[in-house]
Amino acid sequence: MTPRKSSSSIIDSPRELQFWIFQLSGWGLWVLMLVLRDMTFVPSEYMLERVSVFAVDAVIGIGLTTALRYLYRAVWELQVLIRLVAVVLGCWIASQAWRPIKILITDSDFGASVDITGYGWASFSNMLPISMSILMLWSVLYFCIKYYQLFQSEKEKSLRSEALAHEAQLRMLRYQLNPHFLFNTLNAISTLILVQSTDQANTMVTRLSKFLRYSLEHDPLDKVDLAHELATLRLYLEIEKVRFEERLRLEFDVSTEAEKGLLPSMLLQPLVENCIKHAVARSEQGGTIWISANVTAKAQLQITVADDGPGAVNDPESTGVGLKNIRDRLREIYGSNHELVFASREPRGFEVKVVIPYETR
Repeated sequence: MTPRKSSSSIIDSPRELQFWIFQLSGWGLWVLMLVLRDMTFVPSEYMLERVSVFAVDAVIGIGLTTALRYLYRAVWELQVLIRLVAVVLGCWIASQAWRPIKILITDSDFGASVDITGYGWASFSNMLPISMSILMLWSVLYFCIKYYQLFQSEKEKSLRSEALAHEAQLRMLRYQLNPHFLFNTLNAISTLILVQSTDQANTMVTRLSKFLRYSLEHDPLDKVDLAHELATLRLYLEIEKVRFEERLRLEFDVSTEAEKGLLPSMLLQPLVENCIKHAVARSEQGGTIWISANVTAKAQLQITVADDGPGAVNDPESTGVGLKNIRDRLREIYGSNHELVFASREPRGFEVKVVIPYETR
């Protein structure tokens, strides 16, 4: 049976690779700078030998700094003062171990062409040997990169958390179907069955099933074209028309271009439901609902749902999740790049205008 990799090793592998890329690149750059410096005054016949010495010295540096890395990881969770002591003490011990190796290389036939015990650019101060200076510089870079990685990791976690919260908010808003619609529809079906209008009851059940299937199948993060949204809206209106019959009058004025525009799924149903509740259900004569849509000169999809009811601007809270649901969903999806306008109509009525960016598939 093949052993499974632990999640921690999978997570650490990109950082491990990144460490070795920085490690080899940094020491390679150090060797390159020494070589470029020597090329200004050292004869070319000695360069290959000197490059070899610098490369061996860099390999030793890689080994010592890798050991320092394990030391720093061991004390990473400890207090800042302890970490600072570990850095200074670790660099000093590593530099003391490095110096005799440098002397040994310099005294050998292999490294006789260059004295690497003090070779390189000036140290941080006259009190620090060059080996200690190099290791201290490496440690500073290590901690800077480490803290930058932690900052980026926390930033990514924050963005992921924000995205998940954003998605959860949309899903919550999307699935808040008004229970009154379901209760009223089921009561209407029950009444049709009692009066033995079985064909009409069956038709109403079929339409309700299609409407509910659409509302549950489409993800709240999905956008659908307006033509699809209107087809689903007609299912809802046909269900309501069984209840209100001739009292519910409908008029559509939607341009062909607007039908191609994308909008969040199930966005219009709460608007129409609000019209039915305030303009149709409360009047013995019923009422008319107008649904219009067009594309503006500013490349925006403008949708208007209006009625000829009492005309007062309805309180967004009055429909439970109705108009407030629409407002919250638009804010979550479009931020400030949308308009939601409530207004009275003349001579009577109420309208809601939605303006969103015009997008097509």
